[in-house]
Amino acid sequence: MSILPLTLTAATVQRRGKRLLGPVDLTLGAGGVTVIVGPNGSGKTTLLRVMHGVERLTGGSARWAVPQRTAQARQAFVFQSPIMLRRSVAANLRYPLVLQGTARAEQDAAVAHWAGRIGLADALDTPAPRLSGGERQKLALGRALIGGPEVLFLDEPCASLDGAATLAIEGLLREARDAGVRVVMATHDIGQARRLADDALFVLAGRIAEAGPRAQMFDAPRTPALAAFLNGDIVT
Repeated sequence: MSILPLTLTAATVQRRGKRLLGPVDLTLGAGGVTVIVGPNGSGKTTLLRVMHGVERLTGGSARWAVPQRTAQARQAFVFQSPIMLRRSVAANLRYPLVLQGTARAEQDAAVAHWAGRIGLADALDTPAPRLSGGERQKLALGRALIGGPEVLFLDEPCASLDGAATLAIEGLLREARDAGVRVVMATHDIGQARRLADDALFVLAGRIAEAGPRAQMFDAPRTPALAAFLNGDIVT
């Protein structure tokens, strides 16, 4: 049984009396890549964290089609600055499989497979902190995908990466989507959003100001705020 849809109903997050998100009503169905765009500080990361279940709601609800514990075990999150275990590349890739109780022989095969897919087959014994920024991000993505998540959340996965590393990450995300992984990601890069999105959410001042398929969102926005944002104007 799929863990989707995820349904947010009047989801709200407040801290120290300040509203960071909401109220948000959203249904996340199966299939494709949803890209979240919006100005810095608009609530993109908070929305991702709410959907992933690591941000506590102060109002409303976020419910999967299955119990929360089941849903949590079948999703993954890649942060903008990935946290690496101070161990080898191989140990980082292996860690999710250890948590799942995967047999050692299956772990070995999966680690070898994913190391090849992320271009780190020759660096399995390299301590992860010694990798370049692009290599660490590819390792974080491989570590997220090796466990076979149904849903993958990413927060600015290509921030500060060069063009080659960005293309490599985007290629992995397309492969994941084509393999049936539901991808939800925030990005400040509108070009990247156009390349990857099947649909998009425009977040402004903690709310979803516009949502729709890629062509509508980026070629024919319905709201002046999104049109201004796409034009490079400052919107608040």
